[in-house]
Amino acid sequence: MAKGDKFYFENFASSAALSKEAADYLVNCLENYNPDKLGDMVAEMHTIEHRADKKKHEMNQVLAKAFVTPVDREDLAMLSQQLDDVADKIEEVLQTFYINNVRSVQPAAVEFAKLIVRSCDALHTLMTEFEYFKRSKKIHDQIVALNDLEEECDRLYLKSMRAMSEDTMDVRAWIAWRDVYAGLEACVDACEHVSECVGTVIMKNT
Repeated sequence: MAKGDKFYFENFASSAALSKEAADYLVNCLENYNPDKLGDMVAEMHTIEHRADKKKHEMNQVLAKAFVTPVDREDLAMLSQQLDDVADKIEEVLQTFYINNVRSVQPAAVEFAKLIVRSCDALHTLMTEFEYFKRSKKIHDQIVALNDLEEECDRLYLKSMRAMSEDTMDVRAWIAWRDVYAGLEACVDACEHVSECVGTVIMKNT
């Protein structure tokens, strides 16, 4: 591997680490929920998401000048964008709580957030290993793990929405929680999208 190639893989690993940091912070917010501090939570989450944005911009700047890249330039740009999407989706969850002025947290939301952490853990392992994709024995396992987590997320989403249909909450609260659960599911979906992209890149380059 060329010396300059290391930048791309370190950038991906750093982006995944920031998604994990955002997921950990989301769990902390929901486990210690204080609706009167939602503004502060959203601001703190945005600082994490902004650092993830910077990783994407750094990637784009290097790609714009690169003559040779370790895999197709378009694939590197797509992976960078999809990794950034993970942090974006996690930030949007807290924004949904803030916009809808949600006053308390349902237990399923905490369960969902912990599932996002597990997905981001697997994603970080995947992107750390991506540098060695031609010989790594861990990458396939992480891609499978992310697919399994997405299926677990789908089951939790259906269970949560079904429980809401049996609840007597008012319409505004129902709409708010529908949006929250959709946002939580989107976070795990975003992690799986990265893994699918990695799988495609590996097939094209081995």
